[in-house]
Amino acid sequence: MRGADTFTESLFTMRKLEDFVPADHPLRAIRTMANGALAKMGDLFSAMYEADTKGGRPSVAPEKLLRAMLLQVLYSVRSERQLMEQVQYNLLFRWFIGLSMDDVVWVSTVFTKNRERLIKHDAVIEFFNEVVAIAQEKDLLSGEHFSVDGTLIQAWASHKSFVAKADDHAIGDGGNFKGDKRSNETHESKTDADARLYRKGNTASELRFMGHTLSDNRHGLIANAVVTTADGYAEREAAKVMINDARQALGDPEREITLGADKGYDAQEFIDTCIELGVMPHVAQNKSGRKSAVPDAIAQSEGYALSQRKRKLIEQGFGWAKTVGGIRQVMVRGLKRVDQMFVLNMAAFNLVRMRTLGQVRPLGAQ
Repeated sequence: MRGADTFTESLFTMRKLEDFVPADHPLRAIRTMANGALAKMGDLFSAMYEADTKGGRPSVAPEKLLRAMLLQVLYSVRSERQLMEQVQYNLLFRWFIGLSMDDVVWVSTVFTKNRERLIKHDAVIEFFNEVVAIAQEKDLLSGEHFSVDGTLIQAWASHKSFVAKADDHAIGDGGNFKGDKRSNETHESKTDADARLYRKGNTASELRFMGHTLSDNRHGLIANAVVTTADGYAEREAAKVMINDARQALGDPEREITLGADKGYDAQEFIDTCIELGVMPHVAQNKSGRKSAVPDAIAQSEGYALSQRKRKLIEQGFGWAKTVGGIRQVMVRGLKRVDQMFVLNMAAFNLVRMRTLGQVRPLGAQ
């Protein structure tokens, strides 16, 4: 018998929001880990706002803001306006953020304004650090063997905004630049002054930033992430800072750590710095018409060969962030905002990766 095309809505429902989320949904494990990281950030969140004794209207809870920002990355939502629209009717989004069915969804401009507070106080970076700490507690990090690499991030600015400087202010019309010589020394973007005109390999010159990550070789989790202005030295300089931080975090100056990298890091000053820090430079040798700075004794070791295989895992983070997270071209401007969005993407990648690793059956399990 054919069913009738009718719609009857109950006045009341006895089901909780939790009941609508499948028990095996991937977001459950991610939410548990994210909440664990957020629970350790209470002091930072308290310092971001005025004391309750001073009165005033309660703000949007920073924990809910960060969970909403995570959703935007995980589900490739292109804007805050679209995110707020999705939260309005998506029960899964409401559950993950911590909103009940009856809670009013924030206006997109309110969400954006409150997000700026998180960026100002580096809450995203602290969240990333807490996620890495959870990975450490789960014994998912080696803490000794790392890889480093960089990737180009297209800025939210066009060639037309890249005009000549005058008295520290950009002037002129960048729409017609054919035949003109343009450089970062003489020109800057009116849209994003932190973006730099840069090209790498066979790519065209674009206004870009450069993102850098340090990954742990055990499972390819990101141990450190940062964004810098784009230039030819940024990758090696950022790598020095990140591997030095890893060395300090290890807390044992006698313990040897390794660093895998591609041929772009094969420079004498970089190799010397690694050795001074007590880091074994497992950098791919560049012998294209030159002598490699990496000693042959290192390049012929078994550990070197293993690092060269493992360092390719770092590309998974970049690929995920560009296809899912929307980092291929950022929709924020300014170095600090781009850095925060990049770090948030790497935190989300770690959470997804850790959830997957948690589903892998232990060896020998029946």
